[in-house]
Amino acid sequence: MQAGQPLQLFNGDGKNYAATISEVGKKQLLVTIESSSDNPVESPLRIHLGQGISRGDRMDFAIQKAVELGVTEITPLFTERCGVKLDAERLAKRTEQWQKIAISACEQSGRSVVPTVHTAVSLQQWLASPTKALRLTLDPRAAATIKTLTPASDIQLVIGPEGGFTDTEVSQTAAAGFTGITLGPRILRTETAALTAISALQLQFGDLA
Repeated sequence: MQAGQPLQLFNGDGKNYAATISEVGKKQLLVTIESSSDNPVESPLRIHLGQGISRGDRMDFAIQKAVELGVTEITPLFTERCGVKLDAERLAKRTEQWQKIAISACEQSGRSVVPTVHTAVSLQQWLASPTKALRLTLDPRAAATIKTLTPASDIQLVIGPEGGFTDTEVSQTAAAGFTGITLGPRILRTETAALTAISALQLQFGDLA
């Protein structure tokens, strides 16, 4: 883009800023803000996704698509079967990378509020955090479905890693007040499960048409 061209900016405050490029340099870009407007694309449904960390680019994919679908917070979770070992330095770099992915997903989807990607914690730590949200986890053996749930505007959704949760972890989620729900007869991969559940929740309680 060159000087004189219009563009639209956002900074995470929920507004869009119409601007024009005034100067293009090698290391900086100067713009003139001309007006601001509220961006009414945020879902009325607040979803905090607790996602078991998976290997390769599956975690990146899950975060990217979850943001596109309207989640408000994401907490990566260390679980017994996550298979990913990160020291403090590598974890800080991954967290920064995941937050950048969230920002990029906002650019693509037109959101002006950037979901927070929290520093990864253990499943047990996350379960112990107090909340008034409706807590849900996926369980192919569950009798409940999203259609049978009482309407809610604030939801915590926890998704296991590759290989799923262990029996002990399933018991821990139940003890923490999570309701098991099924998405149907097929077993989904971790990144597919997250996106399917979020889509179904947005369709049932949010703004997915």
